[in-house]
Amino acid sequence: MSEQNLQQASNASQNTGADEVLLRVLNLKMHFPITRGIILQRQVGSIKAVDGITFDLLRGETLGLVGESGCGKSTTGRAILQLYEPTDGEVIFEGQDLTQIGSGDLRRMRRRMQMIFQDPYASLNPRMTVGSIVGEPLEVHKIGGSRREQQERVQELLKIVGLNPYFINRYPHEFSGGQRQRIGVARALAVNPSFIVCDEPISALDVSIQAQVINLLEDLQSEMGLTYLFIAHDLSVVRHISDRIAVMYLGKIVELADREELYENPLHPYTQALLSAVPIPDPQIEKKRQRIILEGDVPSPADPPTGCNFSTRCPQVMDICRQHEPSFADVGDGHYVACFLYDEVQPLNAEGKPVTVAA
Repeated sequence: MSEQNLQQASNASQNTGADEVLLRVLNLKMHFPITRGIILQRQVGSIKAVDGITFDLLRGETLGLVGESGCGKSTTGRAILQLYEPTDGEVIFEGQDLTQIGSGDLRRMRRRMQMIFQDPYASLNPRMTVGSIVGEPLEVHKIGGSRREQQERVQELLKIVGLNPYFINRYPHEFSGGQRQRIGVARALAVNPSFIVCDEPISALDVSIQAQVINLLEDLQSEMGLTYLFIAHDLSVVRHISDRIAVMYLGKIVELADREELYENPLHPYTQALLSAVPIPDPQIEKKRQRIILEGDVPSPADPPTGCNFSTRCPQVMDICRQHEPSFADVGDGHYVACFLYDEVQPLNAEGKPVTVAA
């Protein structure tokens, strides 16, 4: 991606009227090597899970990140928190580039960043009590003073997330899925973070419990001024909780806009196809609307198509789409899209530089 387009994309949040950028992601890439051989392993390729994405996240807002399974959503969240070491790019959090700081500084920064994991059954150690699980961050970061004070803090956190503080000595198997996810939320809140990556926190829960967890996250954000990167594939949930929404396909963000603008005026063909699959409760409207069915399978991230990643499945594909990658540009009012259907969008060559297209 060219410097010009990086600057355009990094300005995506400035049209929202907020003043402070908490997190800035610039040209983030996360490529996993493909190796061959048992003893003398050699790299024969790479899986481009995240392949050059750029966005800003404002303090106090929720940015929804949506896309189908395998598009790189969860990898993006983990790379931002440095749980994976990014292949390239910058992750600037509160003015510091997390990709350039040492392990000691990164450990201190992790007090400000936390994650709520997708699976509430796998993310909690079955051999630890709830008190130990929620209290472990306090011990690691030396927060809370004496053991008694830490225990009181754990009980307070359990109460905040809607659990009985007397459950402190119980084990994870004694709780339901929704209760376990609340324990995960309490653990994330233990170090008073300003930014939380919510990695599909409700996808493993019953529908009735999903609403309770979403309401809890919204209440906590209002009370504590939290900032969320909310990763999900349920578009109706994302619309409810997010301020802005980014749509991801095969390792790249293809559209970014305010939530109402995105749902009322989707521009990218992939976004249009996703929204056409969202059920509408009104049977009359549901009967009249047209569903967009995408043909073919998602290409392998180990061998993405030349040009636009979506060109192999796009119902409106043009010749230029198979030759060049569209730039990620603002088409008006902070609505960003990477698509040649819009004149403002200029193609990029293999080096990420704009190319001139003959009329």
